[in-house]
Amino acid sequence: MNAHRTLPVVVGIDASRSSHEALRWAAGDAERRGAPLSIVHAVFTPLAYGPGLSFTKPDFDRLEAEGAELLSRAARNVSETSPELEVRTELVRAPRAPALIDKSKDAQMVVIGSRGLGAIGRGLVGSVGSSLARHAHRPVAVLHYRANDPWNLSRPRRAVVVGVDGSENSLPAIEVAFEEASMRSSKIIAVHSWADDGRFLHVGDWDAVANTEEALLAESLAGYAERYPDVPVEKIIVKNNPARHLRDFSDDAELLVVGSHGRGGFAGMTLGSTSQELLHSVTCPLIIARTTA
Repeated sequence: MNAHRTLPVVVGIDASRSSHEALRWAAGDAERRGAPLSIVHAVFTPLAYGPGLSFTKPDFDRLEAEGAELLSRAARNVSETSPELEVRTELVRAPRAPALIDKSKDAQMVVIGSRGLGAIGRGLVGSVGSSLARHAHRPVAVLHYRANDPWNLSRPRRAVVVGVDGSENSLPAIEVAFEEASMRSSKIIAVHSWADDGRFLHVGDWDAVANTEEALLAESLAGYAERYPDVPVEKIIVKNNPARHLRDFSDDAELLVVGSHGRGGFAGMTLGSTSQELLHSVTCPLIIARTTA
């Protein structure tokens, strides 16, 4: 057996609605991968508890009991819809973001809702999601809760959209995108932007630039297209502003996959501007493929 396949898909949950979406999505992805699902809930308070303090041991015990019940209910829900899926639960006594970053070391992917119970602002990703996108050791999937247009996980959608900038930093995103598309019997829409900086818009011979960029895109995809011959690929070249174009193409996509940083980035650096913007603006499931040192 491929040892990688035994690694779980990890989903971090709380009682928020976007967390519920994350659990559903993670269960489906684990099934497609033939991987276990590990459901994690973190309980932590930075304050010591004791007599005279605002947070007491009974308070912490209550949070632990609520967390245990949350995990139990989540596991039951998954087992009802995916009875063959191996499900594990874990109550972690640590801050959420560091706990999930640590779990990502031995995971195929980490999944989280876009906003936890403490997040504010419609469409904004909470601090845990942002921290994971910056520091996780494996790809991170972020799920948004869409109150007016709930994400129907069972409805076939057009494609897996992937951002390709021609650098080595986008290769993890391409690999994840092909893997997901193959598992979902979807096609790939590979979107490549000629430039991500307005300083380059003075170029006059766009035909020559287009030929160069089309060759760069084809070269970036070539090896993966050979490994996944079942996945149709549509190549799109656009001018500038990659975040806007990726957001447009992802409106009715199965999911959007991007790298953690783009041109000029280096392993271990924090989130790039395009990934950062998409993290806070797209409504479809978003996977950020980390490039680690």
